[in-house]
Amino acid sequence: MFAWSRLEDRSARGIAAFVGRAIRDGTLPVGTRLAPVRAIARELGVSPTTVSDAWRELARNGAIESHGRNGTYVRLPDPVLAPRRYRQVTDGRAEFELDLSTGTPDPALLPPLAPALARAATRGDLTTSYADDPVLPELGDILREDWPFPPESFAVFDGAMDALDRVLRETVRIGDRVVVEDPTFPPLLDLLDVLGAVVVPVGVDECGLRPDEFATALRDADPVAVIVQPRAQNPSGAAFDPERVDALARLLRSSPRTLVVEDDHAGAIASEPRLSLGAHLVDRTVTILGFSKSHGPDLRLAAIGGASGPIDAAATRRQLGPGWSSRLLQAALAELLVDAHASDQVATARSRYARRRLHLVDGLRKRGLAVSGRDGINVWVPVDDEQHALVALAARGIAVAPGTPFRVVDPRHHIRVTVASLSDSAADVVDAIDRAARRPDAVRRA
Repeated sequence: MFAWSRLEDRSARGIAAFVGRAIRDGTLPVGTRLAPVRAIARELGVSPTTVSDAWRELARNGAIESHGRNGTYVRLPDPVLAPRRYRQVTDGRAEFELDLSTGTPDPALLPPLAPALARAATRGDLTTSYADDPVLPELGDILREDWPFPPESFAVFDGAMDALDRVLRETVRIGDRVVVEDPTFPPLLDLLDVLGAVVVPVGVDECGLRPDEFATALRDADPVAVIVQPRAQNPSGAAFDPERVDALARLLRSSPRTLVVEDDHAGAIASEPRLSLGAHLVDRTVTILGFSKSHGPDLRLAAIGGASGPIDAAATRRQLGPGWSSRLLQAALAELLVDAHASDQVATARSRYARRRLHLVDGLRKRGLAVSGRDGINVWVPVDDEQHALVALAARGIAVAPGTPFRVVDPRHHIRVTVASLSDSAADVVDAIDRAARRPDAVRRA
C-alpha cells in the first residue's frame, strides 16, 4: 500500500510533488494503477477536487494517464508543454513607436559579425569531421583564461537557455524541488514546469537571493538545484557583491546535494564584476556565460564551465542530437573576443547601457518610485496596477513587459522595462512610466 502517511503538504501541488517523487524513485513503478480519487481524498482528509487537481498536474507533465473507467496509471513522463509564461511576454506585440518589452540588445551597439565570419571561414583548422572536439580549442583557451574559477569541465551550447535546458534535464526529475529567484526569467519557469519540478521561490534584493529566505528554503525543501543570475538579474537588475557570495556559499555548505547553476546571460555588457559561487563550491557549481547580448543573438552561443558531472552528462546526451555548436560560429566568436576593435565596441555598449539604465532609474526614483537593481538592460518598476500601466503606456506608443510572468508568488504589481533601445536621455519616457505607474484616481488628483 502506498505510504501516504509521509505526505506533509496536502495541497494539490504537494500531492503532485509527492507522487512525482515516488514515480521517480521507483516506489510507484510504471504501469501501477492508482487508487480512485475519492478513496485517496478520504485517506488524506482533503476534497476530491484537491486530488483531481494534483492528478491534472501529473497528467500535464506526462507522469500519469487516465484509461477512463479502467483507472489511472503511472506512465513514463513525456511532457510537451507550451512556453505559457514566455508567451505572455512576447505574444500580441503590435507595432509600437518605442518597444521596451523584449529584453534584447540594441543592434546599433553590437560589433559587426561579417568581418569575423569572413575571417573564420578562411581558417584552415575548421574541419567537417564528426569526431572533432565539440569546443573549438582556441575558443576554449580564451574562455578558460577568464573563467571565475577553475572549471572541471567545459562546453559550448546554443545560447544560455539551451545550456540551462540541457543541464537541468540531466539534473532535475519530476517532483524535485528547485530554488529560483522571485522574480525570475519566464522561460526558466516554463522549463521547470516541463520537467515537473517543484519551484521554491526566494526573494531578491539589490545583491541577489535574500540569505534569510534562502536558508529557510535549503532547510525545508532540500532542493536538488538552485538557479541564480549572479549579475544583471532579469528582471530586477540585482548583482552579487563579495559579501553576498560568501553568505550564500556558507548556507550551501549545509546542503551538500544542491547543485548551483549560475546564468550569467548578460556577459560582457554587465557592469558589475564577475563573481561566482564556484569560487567556493567548484565541484557543485555550473556557470553559464552568454554572448547573445554582447556579441549578437544570431551567434546562438553560450559557454558553460564548472562541475564535471552535469556538464559531461549534458554534452554526452547532446551527441545523440546536434552533436556540437557550429565551429564556424565558435571561430567567429573567438575572432571577436581577440579583436581590439570589437572589444572596444562591446565596452562602449556596456557603458551606454549603464548610462541609459542610470538615467531611467534616477528619473523614476526622483518621481518617488521605489526602483531597485543596479546592473543590466532591464529595470523592474513597481506599479499600482499592472494592467492599467500596460494600457496607459501602449496608449502613448510604448510597449513594456507585464510583470506577472516573471513572478512566482510575489503579489506586488510590476512592469519590466528594457533600456537597451532608449536614448541616453529619456525624460519623456520617465514621465510616461511615472504616470502609468499610478492608479487612475491618483493621476487625476496629481
